[in-house]
Formats: sequence, C-alpha cells, structure tokens
Amino acid sequence: MRVLVLTALLVAVFAKENFVGHQVLRISAVNEAQVQKVKELEELEHLQLDFWRGPAQPGAPIDVRVPFPSLQPVKVFLESHGIEHRAMIKDLQSLLDQEQEEMFAFQARASSTDSFNYATYHTLEEIYNFMDMLVAENPNLVSKHEIGRTYEGRPIYVLKFSTGGDKRPAFWIDTGIHSREWVTQASGVWFAKKIVTDYQKDARLTSFLNNMDIFLEIVTNPDGFAFTHSKNRLWRKTRSITPGSSCVGVDPNRNWDAGFGVAGGASNNPCTETYHGKFPNSESEVKAIVDFVKDHGNIKAFISIHSYSQLLLYPFGYKMDPARDQSELDQLARSAVTALASLYGTSYQYGSIIQTIYKASGGTIDWTYEQGIKYSFTFELRDTGRYGFLLPASQILPTAQETWLALQVIMEHTLNHPY
Repeated sequence: MRVLVLTALLVAVFAKENFVGHQVLRISAVNEAQVQKVKELEELEHLQLDFWRGPAQPGAPIDVRVPFPSLQPVKVFLESHGIEHRAMIKDLQSLLDQEQEEMFAFQARASSTDSFNYATYHTLEEIYNFMDMLVAENPNLVSKHEIGRTYEGRPIYVLKFSTGGDKRPAFWIDTGIHSREWVTQASGVWFAKKIVTDYQKDARLTSFLNNMDIFLEIVTNPDGFAFTHSKNRLWRKTRSITPGSSCVGVDPNRNWDAGFGVAGGASNNPCTETYHGKFPNSESEVKAIVDFVKDHGNIKAFISIHSYSQLLLYPFGYKMDPARDQSELDQLARSAVTALASLYGTSYQYGSIIQTIYKASGGTIDWTYEQGIKYSFTFELRDTGRYGFLLPASQILPTAQETWLALQVIMEHTLNHPY
C-alpha cells in the first residue's frame, strides 16, 4: 500500500509546477520611499515575482515568492536600498511535498458526511461529492443550486440552508474566490457540516435559521481550484483566456463593478496576479454571483472569506471615503474578532480595506455594500505569514472553529437589526 501511495505521489509531483529553490521573503519597508522601491520590483516582469502581500503602507509586511533564479538580484536590489528582508519560507517545495503526502495519506472516499475527513485538504471532486452527501442526508434543510458555469464549463454550486419559504432574508458566505487559499474552502466544508449538526441543538443557530436562510458557496473559483490540484498549487486567478495575451486568468476579486480599474487598486496587465479583466463582471464566476444577488434581492449580509493575514475588513477598498455605516460596521467587526479570539487566542486586526491593508478596486464587498447589503465583510484567515497560503492541514479545524464564532456574531447582529 505504501508503495502505491508513493507512486501516486510521485506522479502528481512530476505533473505539477515545481518550486524547488523558491523562497518567500518578508520585506520590511519602513518609509514611503522604500515602499515605492518595492513597487518598482513589482513592475519587473522578468523576475516573475509573486507578491503574497503586496507593498502598501510603511511598516506593513510585504511577502513575496521569489523564484530561485531571481533570488540574488532581488536581494541585491533590496540591500542596495537599505530595505530589510528575511526568508520567511526557505524551502517552498518541501512544504508543498509535505502537503501532498498528507493528502494522499487520507485519500479514502467518505461514505457519509460523518466519516468525511474535515482535517485534511480535498479536491474539487471530493468537495462536490461532500455537498451531494450533505443534501441527501438533510433534504429538509439543505439544497444545492447551480448558479452558473465557469469559463471551462464546470458547474458553480451554492448550498442553501433553509427552513422554508422563498427569498427570505438571507446571509451569504463564499470561500475560495482566490483558488490557492485552501484553508478557506476547507473551512467552508466544515461550516456546512456545522450548520446541519447544530440546527435544533444550538439555540442561536436555530433561531437564525428559523428566520433567515444561509447561502454558502464553498468553491467560488472552481477552475482555479482544480488547477491548484492538477498543475500549480499557487494559482490565484480564474482560468479565462484574455485575447491578445499569452497570460491566463483574471483576479476575481478585482472584477466587480465597484471602482473597477481605479488606478492603484488593480492591474490592467493580464500577466499580473491582480489583473482586473477587460470589463466588470467579465468572469463567469463573478457574474454568476452578481446575477444571483440581484435576482434574490433580499440578502442582508455578505461575507467573502480569504486567507491569509488574520483580518476582518469592511468597505471601502477602492476609495478613502468612509462607509456610511462605518461606526456600526467597526463595532460589529470588533465584537466578531473578540469572539474569534476567545477560542484559541488568535489575534485579528479589523477596519476598512483601504486603511487596514491596501487600495483594492473592483472588490467583492465594495460591490455588495453599494448594492445595499450593509453587513458586507471580508475575512482574511490564518496565518500572518509563517506558512501563508500553505497553512498546514492541522490548522484547518481550529481556523474553521474560531471563524465560526465570529460569523455567529455577525449572523446574530444581522438578525436583530433588520433594515
């Protein structure tokens, strides 16, 4: 059996993009001049840098994956400008190899959602099978809805948790819009099981579901997610083709019609990780949600879950103007992160996107907020950079559990403050 597992692992490894020699550097830019120098690095396409956390404000951490051939020139550039840096991940490929080995060790297909392994990462097929089992086991509470098709033709599914009625007030959660953020899809799976487990057992959740529906989109970017398993674990974008470019994909969190293409908040270069696309909602994955939200017309809260950085963010990302409900959103965010920290002591920052991390235009929750969905929030889950997008599977359950506490605070507030 071990020989078969190792053989399968080797086949998978050789089929995938190799990151041998790549490092993730943590850069510390202490003033605006140094921030601007790091931004110059972003423009040097030949270095093939992958910014996990881009340059924003002086003192804010900057994390960047550097391919082996670019390590020396990048370090020389930083040192020549007196910019401090250190290797946060010294051997990226070893983390990827370990992750793959753990996944292959838990390959057995579950026969029910009770036997499903929530403490490991799963493929798109496994997650879609989980959804089908959940619906079959809980037909009076859960239903699965196809809201669109991806660029490559995959179905886009949303789970609806409802105790009856059509287009009741609803609470939306999506995970995995950036495909490499695996702890988000894994948390979404855990949330789904938690909801069916706690209904009629947990008074707070039961009261909520008796009055409001929950929509949960576990894999918001199916093409990208499938690609992270088949070819490139660190793929972020969609897989659409941009005419006239050899580069693939659009950042689906820069593709919404809210400050679309605003200078500094996204890129018009198809080869960058934050490419906003040719026009708003150009990506079928985004348009599916836009059409769903508009057609439903009664969504009261919209939560988009990302990783990493341990942040809870509210609008706006594309402009400095405060949200009209900033005071309420800020107080609610504080209550949510306080609840989150109560379980394992995980510390979160909170605030508006543009002030807490960086300018980001065409983002999900800016669009939902401008559609009148007051309680629009983005989570950035664990960690703060030790593992980044390669969070060990051992942290899936604690991450999901603590995040659920924060979600419950937002759910309860939404239920008790109709508008």
